[in-house]
Amino acid sequence: MSHEPVVVVVEAETPGNVGTIARAMKNFGLSDLKLVDPPPLEPDGEAYGFAGHAREDVLPNADTVTFEEIVANYHTVGCTAITGEDSHRHRRFPYTTPAELAETLESIDSRTAIVFGREGRGLYNEEIEQLDQICSIPASNDYPVLNLGQAATIVLYELRDLTVDETQLPDREHERAEEESIERFYDYFETFLDAQNYNERKREKTQRLMRRLIGRSHPTGREIHTLLGVLRRATDQLDHRQELLEKYDESDRFGDDGAQASDDE
Repeated sequence: MSHEPVVVVVEAETPGNVGTIARAMKNFGLSDLKLVDPPPLEPDGEAYGFAGHAREDVLPNADTVTFEEIVANYHTVGCTAITGEDSHRHRRFPYTTPAELAETLESIDSRTAIVFGREGRGLYNEEIEQLDQICSIPASNDYPVLNLGQAATIVLYELRDLTVDETQLPDREHERAEEESIERFYDYFETFLDAQNYNERKREKTQRLMRRLIGRSHPTGREIHTLLGVLRRATDQLDHRQELLEKYDESDRFGDDGAQASDDE
């Protein structure tokens, strides 16, 4: 995506929601906030209190615009909770989810505006009719309407791959353990089953289940090494217990001097 999306808030009633949206923009790499008929945004008021570090740039640099200006100059995406229409009525249909929106915007070479409406009433039908796309967050059918600030945060989060070059999270590239180590684990698992005298009829199935489990999990080298250590220790303990049992059985069969007890002792 060659152009950073702008975020548009239409007639927000609560300064705190404007501040929350500014903060979400800062979180997810956006900076251009445009407000249609906004409430008063005092520097020591609720909006700046909710904005976090966005009070330093996103919020004070927000532009006041008209709805008509946005429609005339941007590819527009209207965000709404109400999508109860079908292919015969196109005011709020078809729609995309925020995750799907990220995919569609990735290849668009155009300035895009993500448009959010009022807290209580959202975007009016006549406004929706002028927008190019509709986006809606999947939510409970019993109560699909989200708080304005929450809705904006969810949508901007889903767009993060288009707007954030690098996050604070460390690299989590997964390196699967070497097959030799994984096969060694399976061998030790078989030895572990031997040590506990596992049911022969169930052995083959159990080994196969373990192989499927490990195969799906793609363990790292460290993980498989740790599991090997656990199996070795458990197997050693089982072997030691078996040795003790054998010595105990032997002591029952022989006297203190090592000679087998006679029948009349």
